[in-house]
Amino acid sequence: MGSGIAAHLANIGIPTLLLDIVPKEVSKDEEAKGITLEHPAVRNKFAETAIQKLLKQKPAPLTAKKNLQLITVGNLEDDLEKLKDVDWIIEVVVENLEVKKSLYEKIDAVRKPGTIISSNTSGISINAMVEGLSEDFGKHFLGTHFFNPPRYLKLLEVIPATTTAPEVVEFMKQFGEDVLGKGVVIAKDTPNFIANRIGTYGLLVTLREMQARGYSVGEVDSVTGPLIGRPKSATFRTLDVVGLDTFAHVAKNVYDQTSGEEQKVFEVPAFMQKMLENKWLGAKSGQGFFLKEGKEIKELNPETLEYEAMKKLKTPSMEMAKQQKGLAAKVKTLTYAKDRTGELLWSILSPTLIYSAQLHGEIADDIVAIDQAMKWGFGWQQGPFEIWDAIGVNESVEKMTAEDLEVPAFVQSLLDKGFTSFYKEENGDQYYFDGSDYSLVSVNEKVIDLKRYKKKHGVIKSNSGASLIDLGDGVALLEFHSKSNSIGLDILQMISFAVDEVEKNFKGLVIGNQGKNFSVGANLGMILMEAQDDNIFELDFVVRQFQNAMLKIKYSAKPVVVAPFGMTLGGGAETCLPAAHIQASSETYMGLVEAGVGLIPGGGGNKELYIKHLKGLPNGVEIDYLTVASKVFETIAMAKVSTSGEEARENNFLNFVDGISVNPDHLIYDAKQVVLALAEGGYKAPIREKVPVSGSPGYAALILGAEGMLLSGYISEHDLKIAKKLAYVIAGGEVPYGTLVDEQYLLNLEREAFLSLVADPKSQARMQHMLVKGKPLRN
Repeated sequence: MGSGIAAHLANIGIPTLLLDIVPKEVSKDEEAKGITLEHPAVRNKFAETAIQKLLKQKPAPLTAKKNLQLITVGNLEDDLEKLKDVDWIIEVVVENLEVKKSLYEKIDAVRKPGTIISSNTSGISINAMVEGLSEDFGKHFLGTHFFNPPRYLKLLEVIPATTTAPEVVEFMKQFGEDVLGKGVVIAKDTPNFIANRIGTYGLLVTLREMQARGYSVGEVDSVTGPLIGRPKSATFRTLDVVGLDTFAHVAKNVYDQTSGEEQKVFEVPAFMQKMLENKWLGAKSGQGFFLKEGKEIKELNPETLEYEAMKKLKTPSMEMAKQQKGLAAKVKTLTYAKDRTGELLWSILSPTLIYSAQLHGEIADDIVAIDQAMKWGFGWQQGPFEIWDAIGVNESVEKMTAEDLEVPAFVQSLLDKGFTSFYKEENGDQYYFDGSDYSLVSVNEKVIDLKRYKKKHGVIKSNSGASLIDLGDGVALLEFHSKSNSIGLDILQMISFAVDEVEKNFKGLVIGNQGKNFSVGANLGMILMEAQDDNIFELDFVVRQFQNAMLKIKYSAKPVVVAPFGMTLGGGAETCLPAAHIQASSETYMGLVEAGVGLIPGGGGNKELYIKHLKGLPNGVEIDYLTVASKVFETIAMAKVSTSGEEARENNFLNFVDGISVNPDHLIYDAKQVVLALAEGGYKAPIREKVPVSGSPGYAALILGAEGMLLSGYISEHDLKIAKKLAYVIAGGEVPYGTLVDEQYLLNLEREAFLSLVADPKSQARMQHMLVKGKPLRN
C-alpha cells in the first residue's frame, strides 16, 4: 500500500521518499556474496523491492515507467533525518497502535514544525495515535485513508483528530481534490470510518442472508453487480479480489469496538473461518469463493465447502428491470419484486439502509459524505440514501414497519416534516436533508456536472448525437451523447455547427462529455451495414464529412480544446488530434485501433498523428522522415492503445504542451481554463502548410517490415493487405523522399484506402466479429 501511494504521488509529479524497516537478516544469496546487514543494498531492500514490484503489478500503479525516477528509497534508521526536508509524511506501517506510536515519536523528533503527518490506517483510532505527542504534531496530524489501488480508486477519507487544526483539514481536502485527484470525504474517528464500516456491514449481511435463504454464491453475484449499479465483481468476486484475510481483519476491527446486535453482524461466519484456515483467501491464493478449473470457473458451496458448477439467478423481475429506464427505476422494480430476486435484494438492502441512517452523525456529519464514500470507495453508482430515494422512502418505511424493523429517528424526522426524499433538485442545484431541513450540497468550483448544468442553463442546439452548451465566460461546450459516444453524421453535423457558432459568438470551444468513455470511435454498425449493402458512395460521403469536420476543428479561428478520458479510440482519437490543445484525463486510453476491425483510420488520423510526431521534434534537427513514418506506422498497425494520459504523450497522441488532469471531475473546468488562456493570449488559427513525406523509399521500407512479419507467422495475408494500404497512406504514396504534399492529398489517400478495405469481405467479417463478440478477429 505504501509503494502504491508513492506511485500515485509520483504519477502526479511529486518527488517521494519511500522508507521501510531494515531487514533483520541477510538472504542466502547475499550471504554467499559476502554482503552484510550494513550494506545499503540490504538496508534499503524492502523499499527497493516494493518499487520494483510496481513495474510488474496489474493493473499498473504507474501511469508511466519513468515516474519511478521520482521515488527515492531508504530505511527508517539511516534516513529518518531526511524527513526534516519534506512537507507531508504519510505513515503506512502495520496496523498496530504501539508500532505506530513508537514511529511517531521518532518522526516528531526530526520533523520541522508545520509538516503535515497522516496515517493511512483503515480503522485504528486517530485520536489514540496522537496521544502524548507534541502540540505542533497534534495540530498537523490526521488520518488520510487511501483505497487500494490508490491510482484507480477515487476515495480519500480524511479523518481529523480532536487536535487537528481546522486549516489543516481544509488544506488536505482541497489538496486531495485539486492535486491528488481524489474524491475527499471528511470522516469521524470511528471504527473503520465510513466506507469500510458500511461496506463491510453490507457484505456480511449478504453472507448471512445467502445462508439463511438458501442462495448460492453465483446467484447472489448475478443480482448484486451491475444489475443494481454495483461493480461487475458484485459480492463474492469482490471478496476474492480483496482477499478474505484482509476482509476478516477489517470486520474484526469493528467487531472488537462494538457490542450487541451490531457486533453480531460483524462476526465472520463459520464457513469463512474454515476458508481462512484452509488458506482459501481468493485471488492471491488461487481459490476462494471461486476456483478456475481449466476454462471452467466453479463456485464454492458454503455448506459443503466443495466447488460446484456456477449458478445464476433468473427471475421475471430481472427481465422486467432490463426494460426500465434509469438505474433508480430498475432497483425499485427489483427490490419490491415478489420473487427470489426481490426477496434477496430486500433482505440485504433494508438492513444496510437502516444501518447507514443509524450511523448518520456518528461516522460523518451528513448523508452526502456517506453516499460519496460508498460510490468512490466501493464503486456503487448510488449511495445508501440515494438508493433509499430510488426505492421510495415512504414505501420502504411502510414495509419496514410492517416487518417490525426499527426505523431510525433520522429517517422518521424526514417523514415527520412531510418530506419524501433525502435529496431534491431545484434549478439545477442539489440539496440534501440535514436532519431538520434541506441544505445545498457543497461542490468544488472545478466540478461541472453537465446534466445539472444543462437543466440550469439550457442548451444552444441539440440533436440525437450531441449538444452545444454555453459554459459561461465566452466558452461553449460540445457534448457527445450518442450510444457509447460513437461518432456518426449527427455528431459530425454538430461539430460543424459548433465551430461556426463559436467563431461568431464565443472565445473558444471545448469538446467533452461525461459519459462512460469519451468515444469508442466511429459508428461501426452503420459502417458495416452500408458496406454490406454496397453503399460505397454513401460511405464516401460520410468519410468526407468526417475529414471536413476534423479540418474545421483544426483551422477554427477560435481555439478548440478536446477533453478526452477513458476509452478514446479510433474516431475519438481522430477528434482530439487536430485540436488546438488536448486536455486529457490521467486515465485516458487513446489509440487508432481501426486495424483491429480490418480498416485504417479514415478521418485524418494517419495524417494528424504523423504531423504530431513531426511537430514534436526539436527545431533545427535534421528529420529522418522514414523514422517518423515507421513510428506512426507501428502505432497504427499494431492498434496501440495508451494505458494512461502519460503514455498517450509517449505515443505522441499528446505533445509537450497538451495537458493532463489528475481529477476526472475537473476535466471540463480545466479544458475551459485552457480555452480562456489561449483566447486571452491572442490565439491564431494554424496556417495551412504542406507536409514532408518519406515517399517511395518509406513505402518500400514499411512494406518490407510487414512482409517479414508475414513470413514469420505474426500476421495473416489480410493483415499484410491492411499494412500495405496503411504504409502507402503514411508514406504519402509513390513520390520522391521529402516531397511536400498538401493535406488534402493525404486525406484523399486515406479515404481511398479506407473505402477499398471497407468493401473487402474479410474486413467486413472482422467488423461483424467485433460487433458480435467484442474482440478482434484474425482472419
